[in-house]
Amino acid sequence: MMPDLGKYQNEVIASYVVTLVLLLVLLVFSWVRGRRVAKALREVEERRAKNG
Repeated sequence: MMPDLGKYQNEVIASYVVTLVLLLVLLVFSWVRGRRVAKALREVEERRAKNG
């Protein structure tokens, strides 16, 4: 059950929604960047292994 937020109910709920959306955006950005960096690292390691 949701507590009574009074006349600021819309603002409080909106701030929670905005916060959750921003957290999700950061999570996705971090995940995508991590995959990109991991791929680049694999490529560097493969080139290094070929060159001895």
